[in-house]
Amino acid sequence: MKIGIFGGCFNPPHIMHKKIALSLIENHYLDKVIYVPTGNCYQKDNLVDAEDRYHMLLLMTKENPNIIVSNYEIKNRLTYTYQTLDYFHSLYPDDEIYFVCGSDNLDAIKTWKNYQYILDNYKLLTIKRNCDEIYSDFSNVIVAEVITDNLSSTMIRGQIKNKMIEKYLDREVLDYIKLKKLYK
Repeated sequence: MKIGIFGGCFNPPHIMHKKIALSLIENHYLDKVIYVPTGNCYQKDNLVDAEDRYHMLLLMTKENPNIIVSNYEIKNRLTYTYQTLDYFHSLYPDDEIYFVCGSDNLDAIKTWKNYQYILDNYKLLTIKRNCDEIYSDFSNVIVAEVITDNLSSTMIRGQIKNKMIEKYLDREVLDYIKLKKLYK
């Protein structure tokens, strides 16, 4: 089985996150996608609590048995990508583990802790962002031909005050944001 580890802040998780996972499965890049939201140690502005991001992902994915959500990085203090990939490899030792990342992450991979280890041991399934051309001299980078747009969590957070976000979020995620008064 081909399992994609889709890490990120998911602050909030939006329809493009879901479309990417579904498209990767439908186009046979992967058999299963595991969302792994970052923990609270991650240094990023306006990051809501990890438990809220985790629950929003659960709400967004509850309809599809091939898409699951893990709280691995939430339960652990500071977790690096290579540790997360190793963890899932230990859970699924007979399966291929892929790291799903945007092209912007591929550009920065040499700044990651133990990036060469990641490249030597795992495949990176890269998603184009902003119509980027992806050039990589790494042999284990696969560019997924999936349709994306420029939707981002940052853009959604910026529009929450204007109430212009309904078309970008699953109804359950939007209701959760309102109930918990997130991103105010």
